[in-house]
Formats: sequence, C-alpha cells, structure tokens
Amino acid sequence: MEKILTIDGRQVKFKSTGAFLLRYKAQFGRDAIQDIFKLSNAVDLKTKELKNVEALDLEVFYNLVWTLAKTADPNLPPPMEWLDTFSEFPLVEILPEVMDMIMSCLQPTATSKKK
Repeated sequence: MEKILTIDGRQVKFKSTGAFLLRYKAQFGRDAIQDIFKLSNAVDLKTKELKNVEALDLEVFYNLVWTLAKTADPNLPPPMEWLDTFSEFPLVEILPEVMDMIMSCLQPTATSKKK
C-alpha cells in the first residue's frame, strides 16, 4: 500500500510492505505490533480520529511514520534528521491518513483454504 501526503508543502511518499515491521524492529529495537496496538488505544480505528490523547505516544507515532516513509524511500535520513526538515508536521492530519497503512500489517488478506 502506498500514499503520498503533502506535509509542510512537500510531497511525502509512504509505503507499507511485508518488510515494514522488520524495518521498524531493526531501526528502533522495538516490536512494531506491540507499538501499533499501543497507538490503537489512542485512535478510533473506524473513524481514524484521536480518541484518547493520554494514550498517544508521540515517539511511537513518529517512529511508525518514519518507517513508512523509509520503506518508500531507502535514502531517507535518520528519523530525527528527517523530522527536522519539516517546520510543520500536523499530527491530526497525518495520523488518520497513515492508520490504514499501519493497520494493513495486521489484517489478513488471504482467505483460509482449510475446511
């Protein structure tokens, strides 16, 4: 799954692939699935709106977003350097846009043939 979002006046490409979860673990040393579930406590997955600001861990959010961008562009600088290139990074606008991509890593796409 791929998306291009306009952030701070620039086009930023995001991509979710089978390697997304492994890339996250390699970069941050954390289990992406656990962090995704932590983030899902803050966001209503149906409406994709923020439902619990206290449950929102900005570090997890930024790490997941960076990993999606890094998957789309292997030449991306490290997370802090990349985030420093933006003077604005509107969380409220970006979060709903990338939640589908993040959650796509957890949803099955194949149908079971076992009967």
